[in-house]
Formats: sequence, C-alpha cells, structure tokens
Amino acid sequence: MRVHKLTFATLAVAAGLLLTACQGDDDGTGKSAPSSASSASSTGGGSGSGGSGSGGSDQGGGKDSAGKSPAGKSSGGQGTAAGTGSKESGKAGKCRTDELEITAKDRTIDGDSDATVVVELKNRGGHSCAISGYAGVDLKTNAGSLSAKRTGEQAPSTILKDGQSTFFGISYPFNTSGGSGVRITGLLVTPPSETKSVSLPWPGAATLPVTDGSGSPVKVGPIGSAGQGG
Repeated sequence: MRVHKLTFATLAVAAGLLLTACQGDDDGTGKSAPSSASSASSTGGGSGSGGSGSGGSDQGGGKDSAGKSPAGKSSGGQGTAAGTGSKESGKAGKCRTDELEITAKDRTIDGDSDATVVVELKNRGGHSCAISGYAGVDLKTNAGSLSAKRTGEQAPSTILKDGQSTFFGISYPFNTSGGSGVRITGLLVTPPSETKSVSLPWPGAATLPVTDGSGSPVKVGPIGSAGQGG
C-alpha cells in the first residue's frame, strides 16, 4: 500500500508539472502572436507613413511643377512685353529733311486762273516717317525772297513708308501785265517741323506780276493737298 501511494503521488506531481509546462507553452505562444501582430501593425504603420511621405514628395513635385508654371507664365508675360515693346518701336518718327527726296514740277492746267507748281516729298530714309502740316515755301526772286502764304486748309497727317511720296501745291498768278514783272530764280522748301531747307530749280513761269506790296500773291497748300504729281 505504501508503494502504491508513492507511485500515485509521483504520478500526480508529474502530471501537475506537465500541465504547468503545457499552460506555459500556450501562454507564451499566445503572447508571442499578439507581439508579432503588434510588430507587424507597427511596421505597417511605418509603411503607411512612408507612403504618406512618398505621397508628400509627389505633391511636392506637383508644387515644383506648379512653381515652374508661373515661371512659364512669366515668360509669356515677357513675350507680351516684348510685343508691346515691338508695338512702341513701330511708331513712326517725323520725316526729316535729310530723309526726303524733294522735287518740284510745273502742273499748270490750261484755263485755271492761277498757275500751279506741285512739290513731291519722297521718303528715302529706309523706314516709315510721319509728316503733316505746311511746308515752308520761299521763292527766290531778283527783288529778294518772297514767302508763300498758307491757304488755311486743314492739314491731314500722313505716314510715309520707305519709297512713298506725298505732295503739296504752290499756286501763283500769271504775269499778264505785259511788263517784265518779278523774275523768279529759285525755290526754297522747308519740310514741316524742320529748319533745314532744300533749294530747288523753279519749274514754273519765269515771272510774277509786280504787286503793290499788300501781300504775297503766292499760296501754298498743306502736305497731302495735291494728288499724284498734280
């Protein structure tokens, strides 16, 4: 009986130890799994953060691209400014005496009450120029210089391209007095707004009638008042 009791006691202790060991293993495994899951979750969170960070970089790249876009707009603005700069540089300056080829021709028409000389101003400056108003006109005579009077017509504004011409007329009375009159020896033309004059041969009648000195019998029209040479 004593032997049996010892055996049963030994078996009971062994069984208790085995049960304790099994429970310990289960608990360890159970705890290990949550620990691994927690670790995986933490790693996943890190990956998620990395994804967000990566997304942030992409967005940052988008911002950089957007940042470049205003620069592109700025370039477009500069192009517009250059166009505007191109439009302002296209404005024509006034026609200068040295840039004009000036000639005069007789354009008297039979039956008219006055004789006519037409002056042509051709742009030879290599670029467009603006001209308007009245030219200064003086006739050289054996009695001195005689200035033409303006007709008072409105003077149109003209842009002359290179090679283009504009015209104005000079009218003067015929010498029907039967006398020698006043002999004309030359013509002096000063373009509008200029001080430099051009001396030309006089293409019209040789003389003017003698006047009483009450005013010039010679009249000048504005630039553009005469047609193509007449």
